[in-house]
Amino acid sequence: MSVDTNSSWKRDVARQFRQNPTEAERKLWRLLRNRRLANWRFRRQQPIGPYFADFFCPAAKLVIELDGSQHADDAHVLSDARRTRWLESRGYKMLRFWNGDVMKTPEVVIETIYRALTSPSR
Repeated sequence: MSVDTNSSWKRDVARQFRQNPTEAERKLWRLLRNRRLANWRFRRQQPIGPYFADFFCPAAKLVIELDGSQHADDAHVLSDARRTRWLESRGYKMLRFWNGDVMKTPEVVIETIYRALTSPSR
């Protein structure tokens, strides 16, 4: 039986990301983990195709990305748009939040996520 080195690599990278979260990722995870948001299950640093989703709800195919200030530069804006197009073309719904929003107004972030999970168009 051969080992898929690509999936092995992705598992290792995802594990490293989970072990070194940003402060905003830590805060949002505390709000989402253990089905705390209306019993929806989330995963952290989930590999999806060539990407890693910061947070992923498999049942809703919802990807949540938290962005720091580096995502405001032109290169990151283009890269993020390409990533969003790729994921949405495969049926995933994307939500993006600035780290500062998670830190300052987590209730607004959680409400936005909840609405995305429960909207009829999901």
